[in-house]
Amino acid sequence: MLGIDCHTHTGVSPDGKGTAGGLCRSAISKGLNAIAITEHIELNRWFSQDHYGIVPKNDDEIFNYCDIMESAMKQNCAARDNYGSRIHIISGIELGQPHVDFGLAEAVMHDIRLDYVIASLHELQGKEDFYCLDYSRESVTELLDEYFKELYRICSWGKFDVLGHITYPLRYIEGEQGINVPLENYEEQLRECLKALAGAGAGIEINTSGLRQKYGKTFPTLEILKMYREFGGEMVTIGSDAHCADDVGKGIHEGIKLAKEAGFSYLCYFSEREPIYIKIV
Repeated sequence: MLGIDCHTHTGVSPDGKGTAGGLCRSAISKGLNAIAITEHIELNRWFSQDHYGIVPKNDDEIFNYCDIMESAMKQNCAARDNYGSRIHIISGIELGQPHVDFGLAEAVMHDIRLDYVIASLHELQGKEDFYCLDYSRESVTELLDEYFKELYRICSWGKFDVLGHITYPLRYIEGEQGINVPLENYEEQLRECLKALAGAGAGIEINTSGLRQKYGKTFPTLEILKMYREFGGEMVTIGSDAHCADDVGKGIHEGIKLAKEAGFSYLCYFSEREPIYIKIV
């Protein structure tokens, strides 16, 4: 059962489109065996705007992710009822910025409707999402230095299932802005993150979205996957990071080849927060 897309979004996510039914029908039509529906849950905006007493930095900064979480779980359960006989449905979330409140993060992850949690870092504390930053006014070196510092905190905590798109900022810095980033300048920090991730028993995601974007590569690349493997990391999932039905499953076969090239013999998916391993053949 290698045809699994472990990272997808619907219109329940603020930047997504369509419905869970649309994702499921697309996955079925493409011959996938399973799909994880993993809506964005940005933990730093879990409560209302009044609770934080701040003004949104842009129109994309919404609050009350507690309500989005509930909508996501209801949607995932309904999708399982409607399509579960035709495709295996994994109820997940993409938990952004869990390090802002690890106690709250753990409480959110205790929801019994959850099979799977991707941890991610979309924005630095006090900054907008990397998607929104004006790089003509930012120091890329300082941004990435801070990114890996905050990412290390998340990896060291490690109570999630897999870390999503570990090199996320490069989607915009290199892919959209064309600013070259010599990752060797951050290799020591990156290695510390991967060592902490493997040590915590958490997995890593091969996110294939970059293959259909200007970046042109997976998040992460082969070299970084090999580093994770060096430190004893074993859990690897593959996800398209689809934000619409058309993109479901894109790049999954390329991701499988990459995992094998990096030395992994198994992929995994999650059920009730437990990994299930599938041999790569």
